[in-house]
Amino acid sequence: MTYKTLISFALKASEFAYAPYSNFAVGAALLCKDGTVYTGCNVENASFGAGICAERVALCKAVSEGKREFSVLAVAAQSETYCTPCGLCRQMFWEFSKELLVLCGKKDGEFVTYSLQELLPHAFGQEDFTAHKGENCRTD
Repeated sequence: MTYKTLISFALKASEFAYAPYSNFAVGAALLCKDGTVYTGCNVENASFGAGICAERVALCKAVSEGKREFSVLAVAAQSETYCTPCGLCRQMFWEFSKELLVLCGKKDGEFVTYSLQELLPHAFGQEDFTAHKGENCRTD
């Protein structure tokens, strides 16, 4: 699957977004290592914290069907600028795929690529629980 195709899936998914508050429709397409693609769109709510980003919709769909290995995430919005995942989405993906490639697209289908490590340079993961055995991680 080409990256351009994955971005087009994300843009198509954005057409289904429910974004009456921000008017910022986002779509995501998540490519699993086995070739399966899961899409998602953002779903907002009047209680803003109850909304969910497109990226996490795609991730939760994949995880709920037993997928745990991912290679590429495409995220795009109907905007003039490149759409990047929020911090919460970055952290959610870190849990499953530290080597994830992230394609950040805009409405014309153009995109830029980042590694998840570039987008989340000091991530917190499961290894932090075992490495410190519950100790406080602060050194100040």
